[in-house]
Amino acid sequence: WHTLIVNCDQLLAKNHKPIEISILVRKAIQNKRRGKLSSKILFLHDNARPHTANRTREVLNAFKWEIFPHPPYSPDLAPSNYHLFPRMKTWLGTQRFDDNAELLAGVTDWFKSQAAEFYDSGITKLVHRYDKCLTLFGEYVEK
Repeated sequence: WHTLIVNCDQLLAKNHKPIEISILVRKAIQNKRRGKLSSKILFLHDNARPHTANRTREVLNAFKWEIFPHPPYSPDLAPSNYHLFPRMKTWLGTQRFDDNAELLAGVTDWFKSQAAEFYDSGITKLVHRYDKCLTLFGEYVEK
């Protein structure tokens, strides 16, 4: 996982053309992740309606990223839901922020403070959960 702070909702709301959004996101990646644009980007997101809307698909096609398939309404298969958010929620419960800028800075620092093993274990769990989901023919995977 990598945090890339680009407010895509604002970009879509301003009716930027997909190629314009693609350029803005590529610049953000260049600034945050030097040398990573040459490597393959595998994008994982759930299939909520805003993520499957025609406009969103146009933008993602313009990025030329590989989209990792994800069944709709499967929070048990979203690493953010089963791995990232529970730990972040615990941390957030101990914090106080006076404004959105402080919140954004705090969450960004929290992401940076997590060891590589934290992210690795989340991806490892994803593999296990996908295998279990296939074994259960798409039924809910709780653990």
